[in-house]
Amino acid sequence: MKLRRLPAEEDAARRFSEELWLPYNRDLEAVVADHALVDAPDEAIIDEEVEFRLGRLEEESYRLWVAVDDAAEEVDLAAGDGELVGFVATSVDEAPSVFDRPDRLVVGDIYVRESSRGSGLARDLMARAKRRAAETDCGEFVLDVDVDNERALAFYEKMGFETLRRRMRVAVDEL
Repeated sequence: MKLRRLPAEEDAARRFSEELWLPYNRDLEAVVADHALVDAPDEAIIDEEVEFRLGRLEEESYRLWVAVDDAAEEVDLAAGDGELVGFVATSVDEAPSVFDRPDRLVVGDIYVRESSRGSGLARDLMARAKRRAAETDCGEFVLDVDVDNERALAFYEKMGFETLRRRMRVAVDEL
């Protein structure tokens, strides 16, 4: 298994979106009550995601690594090398000087395909995020997790994460 940084190239972003991002979101739809993609053809959803992801990949504070099941030393993500089996996306949340807290590395998304779950890949992806935190002098990790996603909650708690806040919501017309 190799972890490769996703380059800001359209072909690589499209492959990522088709092979990992869309299945990740479809999996979440199945376990998280309020997680749903728009009602549109997959191709239209992928096109929107590629445009969004390319913008993010150009940001200095953002990184996304994909796990590739391939024994080759060099892997060309845009060319279709290897099987994509997971990813982790991170961004740096710099602390404003008025707050007494360290910079934080935000784990935006982490996903492992069903076929690779239980293999230690999720820990490898978090280890890569930890290296990014060290490279950017971040002293903490933060992430959001859906309350319905019991498997993810258990994983994060096992890793040492603890609940810091609760995010609440209400529809505007219900307030």
